[in-house]
Amino acid sequence: MYDTLINRISDLAKEQPDKMAVAFKSEQLTYRELMDKIRLVGSSLDEMEVRKGDRVLFTALSKPEMVAVYLGIQYCGAVPVFVDKNATVENVSFMYHDTGAVMLLTDRPVKGIGETVKVYSLKKIYNSDLTGCAGKSNCIYEMPGEDDTAELLFTTGTTGKPKGVMLTYRAVYHILKNTIDGIGIEEDERLLLPLPLNHSFALRVLRAILYKGASVILQNGFTFAKEIENNQQAYQCTALAVVPASVETITKQMQGQFAQIMGKFRYIEAGAGSLTVEQRKRLVKLLPHTTIYNTWGSSESGGALFININKVVSDPEKVCSVGKPIQGIELRVLDEHGNQIQSDRKHYGRMSLKGDMQMAGYWNRPALTEETLKDGWLLTGDMVYTDEEGYVYMLGRADDIINVGGEKVSPIEVESIACEYSHIGECACVGIPDPEGVLGDVPALFVIVKDNLYSQENLHTYLAGRMERYKLPRRYIQVQELPRNRMQKLDRKALKRMWEEVKGKESLMNPVVQAIFARRSIRKFKDDQIPREVLDMILKAGYYAPSGHNMQTWRFTVVEDQEKIARLKEATVQTAQEHKVHCYGFENPACIILISNDVRNNNGCQDASCAAENIFLAAQSYGIGSVWLNSLMTLRNEEPVKSILDEFGIPARHTVWCMAALGYPLEEGVLLAKKKDVVVYV
Repeated sequence: MYDTLINRISDLAKEQPDKMAVAFKSEQLTYRELMDKIRLVGSSLDEMEVRKGDRVLFTALSKPEMVAVYLGIQYCGAVPVFVDKNATVENVSFMYHDTGAVMLLTDRPVKGIGETVKVYSLKKIYNSDLTGCAGKSNCIYEMPGEDDTAELLFTTGTTGKPKGVMLTYRAVYHILKNTIDGIGIEEDERLLLPLPLNHSFALRVLRAILYKGASVILQNGFTFAKEIENNQQAYQCTALAVVPASVETITKQMQGQFAQIMGKFRYIEAGAGSLTVEQRKRLVKLLPHTTIYNTWGSSESGGALFININKVVSDPEKVCSVGKPIQGIELRVLDEHGNQIQSDRKHYGRMSLKGDMQMAGYWNRPALTEETLKDGWLLTGDMVYTDEEGYVYMLGRADDIINVGGEKVSPIEVESIACEYSHIGECACVGIPDPEGVLGDVPALFVIVKDNLYSQENLHTYLAGRMERYKLPRRYIQVQELPRNRMQKLDRKALKRMWEEVKGKESLMNPVVQAIFARRSIRKFKDDQIPREVLDMILKAGYYAPSGHNMQTWRFTVVEDQEKIARLKEATVQTAQEHKVHCYGFENPACIILISNDVRNNNGCQDASCAAENIFLAAQSYGIGSVWLNSLMTLRNEEPVKSILDEFGIPARHTVWCMAALGYPLEEGVLLAKKKDVVVYV
């Protein structure tokens, strides 16, 4: 038995025509409007002589137009081929010629793609004004065969050119059905989907929500967690789809409001990776009324293993599992010779799956298809074992398992234990050549340091008490961020390349550089006061900064009185609003330091900036948080700010270039994204 999404939406357009199907910001499509758009897109393509089985590439934007174009391509019998909005021209050209596509629908620049690629505007197709007679064709939707190719989903995998996963209509139906059953999606669901729509996780969620007749709200990524809050308020979202890495980003950006905002979701599904044990425990504790699901899936199978974290969080074993196969999916574990084994913690092998949800093969890749599909089974690259209840435990990809002198080490196991160490934020384990040349490969651990209480020795001691000796990392490398792909999956091959660049140079990460990499802006502080001797040392670091021509015309005004700090903050915020100046503020600092300089000193701004940076880094080295507020530099002579600064004794000729708030952090700071390609060697 199978059905198509177009059939279902056609029915829903009659049953619930005015219910919202898909939205993006203020743009919305009801089920009737969505079906009308699907027909118009399909008819326009039909008029352009797109025929059954033709491949059509299109940019998968997170907007309603993408949904209509995707299904409109299927409406006229063609095969949609999803293109990442950030795909290079080279990859788009390769996909176009590899699939023998008849057109590319996009509004993104494709300069240099070549004359053989027929490019049309996706927006014009969506708005049906590309041709003079749009919507006048006699294109009627024909029910496809269950073994007909429904879509091509290209995945780069870990190496080589992109490869196209062929999904039949039967597979697409069972993938969406598995998601509905595995999660328990309800008709009144309003799911927030901030994931790229060319990825299998986002696609299966999108299909499942629409097939169920629920509503999906699209969002362009997790870059700003504020968008989650805005969408939740605007649409009263009941569910959220996330990738594990984005959980950390959201947590840091929302800070103290995380539980309040995220707790409004009925459920959160994490896919495209496994939540760490620490993340699972923390989410269940912070969000007691939200069900947390974690799903294992792939482009070749859709979501296949589901787990309700809330039900297993108290079980020390099952909390580590990636879930169980849903009904209709068979799973077996194979040894290195391809034979099925009875697996357990000490006996593991490659996971193999079987069910109606699996792909038909790889487009134009017969050899790879033969390697992956064997006797009706889909062979994955994941090393797993199962317990007596059928729960599956992931050890990592086959080529990620570290062979330490004949002993096998799972990088995921090392990472899960290391993440419990409170002084690191994230970590990643890979195998590197044994520096002593004895054991073949040994584990190396890349870590993102959370605070100044971290030390390599203490982390090593912590791990030594919790794992076998051969699993212990032989090298620890501090990094500011971990390399990830478009879906925020960890890129272990990039980590190995990083090791090649830094090996033997770990000593370059000295305390000064560590303080620079670890510092974050902190806006909320504890009640604890800063010891006077520590504060004096921080200030000393400030006035030891370089000063142009050694003028040293600066002044450091320190305010510790909470009533005076509150008055200055209130006056600054009020005056900033009146003069349309941004002022992001702070809460409960132990002190503020006003760094001012004589307006007659042409280097005053630069001098104050150097001093402020020294102060921030010195504070970081003592475990003290800080934040720079620069609104006072334009408000020095505006009331009521002026009167307060005069009261503090700041000279009339001084501009306050920096207001630094200091205190012991109440919450972690946010690591903001860093732009790439800003360093140029000449």
